[in-house]
Amino acid sequence: MKRLIILPLAVCALARAADARPNIVFVIVDQWRAQAFGFAGDPNVKTPNLDRFEHESLHLVNAVAGTPVCSPTRASLLTGQRPLTHGVFLNDVPLNPDAISLPKTLAAAGYDTACIGKWHIDGHGRSNFIPIERRQGFDYWKVLECTHAYNNSPYFSNTAEKLKWDGYDALAQTQDAQAYIRDHSKSGKPFLLWLAWGPPHNPYPTAPEKFRALYTPKDIVLRPNVPSESAAQARRDLAGYYAHCSALDACFGELWQTLKDAGIEENTLIVFTSDHGDMLYSQNLQRKQKPYDESVRVPLLLHWPRAFAQKNVKLDAPFNSEDMMPTLLGLSGVAIPASVEGLDFSAYLRGGKDPSDGAALIRCPAPFGEWERRAGGREYRGIRTARFTFVRDLDGPWLLFDNEKDPYQQENLVGKPEHAALQSELDARLKQKLAAAHDDFRPAAEYIARWKYKVDANGTMPYTP
Repeated sequence: MKRLIILPLAVCALARAADARPNIVFVIVDQWRAQAFGFAGDPNVKTPNLDRFEHESLHLVNAVAGTPVCSPTRASLLTGQRPLTHGVFLNDVPLNPDAISLPKTLAAAGYDTACIGKWHIDGHGRSNFIPIERRQGFDYWKVLECTHAYNNSPYFSNTAEKLKWDGYDALAQTQDAQAYIRDHSKSGKPFLLWLAWGPPHNPYPTAPEKFRALYTPKDIVLRPNVPSESAAQARRDLAGYYAHCSALDACFGELWQTLKDAGIEENTLIVFTSDHGDMLYSQNLQRKQKPYDESVRVPLLLHWPRAFAQKNVKLDAPFNSEDMMPTLLGLSGVAIPASVEGLDFSAYLRGGKDPSDGAALIRCPAPFGEWERRAGGREYRGIRTARFTFVRDLDGPWLLFDNEKDPYQQENLVGKPEHAALQSELDARLKQKLAAAHDDFRPAAEYIARWKYKVDANGTMPYTP
């Protein structure tokens, strides 16, 4: 009899806890830099839905991808750990299938979990089937490890049969996410929906034609840090990049409207972010991994009408990739596992104290691919504060920018006598951050050997087994 009395009480308590917890719709895009939005002041791009969303959300304006490349960021978002802890500091290496992850933790707390789109932390080939034991706790699954063929995009679900998204994959993935929302809005259970779009990552000129028609290369206004010799190519690439951005903006608008139509927007935490940025010829560089703002800074918008009393609020605390898991768990009222290294910003988002020390650690433990050594790639460690960027490579101080006075990072202050005190102060802060993170800042080869990775001459893991 005692057992019969206790069980209904426990079920009621769990039901009340579930009722109080938000649904989480986590939208992550690939290579969309923080500067490329109407709300961020970009004079070219058309993002009306995200501009409106930002106006109704909390905006963490100093969010960074601490290791600004795809797989490391995604692994940190999912585990709350830094890359040198979970081991995914290169692309195309596997995240431990036994990792304590966000979806596993939420599932244990009564959440349904869904992943749609790009994964890129399996490390067993970009086009191969990912079995359930390597899905980190997601139950609903329509995923491919990685592709950038956005109009010929395969995926797998529960079997090894290779399926294909119809047309432009982000649009088809959004429609699938909309169907999931409509279905689960009636279930009474909270859910985590992880929607991972591949664009605006290159190839740039592959967005649907109606979005490409919005942009003409000759009309693109370049950032002042794009050199004249790269201007023509930069305009061509940016026209295609912005077309992808506008296509995704339209998808986001449809997704947001579905939450409203389903009657669950009020208690749904919507997160919009990116895994890293894109240089797009700023500093005469391309893509990611670099310590400059176009690569490091990412959009981070959070929207939860029931819990966030204020909207259209810009918050300046530095926020890093590993902070995402503890923050989402904190907002959901779910205990944060001891394995997590990131900070819980949930109280800060509700008007409380900034949990950071005012600086986010940025790093490249092992340069590879487009950041290979012969192209200028190098290991680095640095900090990004609300105002300054300071970076060391293995030879010593490398970069120092006052991002308030020099927002395009065109004047390196390292070694200038009039800035010696500032350099010394930031160097000391960086060393403190590294000590706290147990990061001994060694050459890339040592970390690669420690994790037994087999890389090519450019430091890159092979894309297939």
